[in-house]
Amino acid sequence: MSRSSALALTIGGVTVLGVAAAFAVPAAKDWYDTRHQQTSAYSTGAEAKRERTSVPRWLPDEATSVKYSMKTTGGQRVLVASLADGKLPAQCKPLTGSSPDAELATDWFPKDVKGKATAKCGLYYAYNDGNTLTAWATHQEWIDADAP
Repeated sequence: MSRSSALALTIGGVTVLGVAAAFAVPAAKDWYDTRHQQTSAYSTGAEAKRERTSVPRWLPDEATSVKYSMKTTGGQRVLVASLADGKLPAQCKPLTGSSPDAELATDWFPKDVKGKATAKCGLYYAYNDGNTLTAWATHQEWIDADAP
């Protein structure tokens, strides 16, 4: 094999590896970042609480279009649901102070909710926008509560 052929093969191999890495690295990062994240959708709050014990008990049974995501390695949670009357559950208390941003990302949870919470529902920061309940819990709240 001539020197120019060996050089061409080397350059071709490096190029193929570079292209493969350009696709594989982002996919691997996405997998790594979300491998401990579980996401579910339920028709009602009652169904969500029946199917997944980590769904907060304060979520009304009558809530509809429930979307829930959690980290299995910590206390990060996000929740969106529709409430017929648009009122936060009775267990929610007015928030004193500012709320942190959510620590989980999904395609259905609002971006940058920091400071938007108006209530604290158990470990969750929450607000409603019309009939939509948006709530999230942080890992630190979970640790502070010594939650399972």
